[in-house]
Amino acid sequence: MIIHSATFVKSSPTLKECPSTTKPEFGFIGRSNVGKSSLINMLTGWSKLAKTSVKPGKTRTINHFYVNEEWYLVDLPGYGYAKVPVSEREKWVRETENYILKRENLVCLFVLLDSRLNPQKSDLSFMEFLGNNQIPFTRVFTKSDKLSKSALEKSILDYDTEMLKKWEFLPPTFISSAVNGNGRDEILNYIEESINNFSNET
Repeated sequence: MIIHSATFVKSSPTLKECPSTTKPEFGFIGRSNVGKSSLINMLTGWSKLAKTSVKPGKTRTINHFYVNEEWYLVDLPGYGYAKVPVSEREKWVRETENYILKRENLVCLFVLLDSRLNPQKSDLSFMEFLGNNQIPFTRVFTKSDKLSKSALEKSILDYDTEMLKKWEFLPPTFISSAVNGNGRDEILNYIEESINNFSNET
């Protein structure tokens, strides 16, 4: 897939305020500070499309970006630690779950995992939530440039081993780096294939 255009549409505090559209949507989500905005900018080729921050919890709304006038990339609030009141964080979680469970044109969620870390309980619990609710998702291991090849393979194997304790099979998996562009073509090709399948089903 070649990205010709990517434009910000709107930030929505709640599902009801999200754009009214039947176009396919692909959500991006992960623990706070996993490198989500950097990955979005790398995928679209627009360095300042999504705002990046060193502070966890920068994304606090459901953010829609219209790509190639064909599909939406949706930047979702991260889960996990953020320096905000508990009540506000709970609101993010509630509205994000509403979007995930009720958005009919959501084709797939890309769950971002920091490849430098051991399997995190919050990541495993979130993916289990998706599985229990039959929400299609993929795993995207970020910041792969920070690890050696062997360390990266071990990190992924650790996640596989932990997940296979409960899962019959593993979701599609991508390895990415916003620094060197690793994984960009693979993820965009997956999105293109998913759009074609979505179009054939509707």
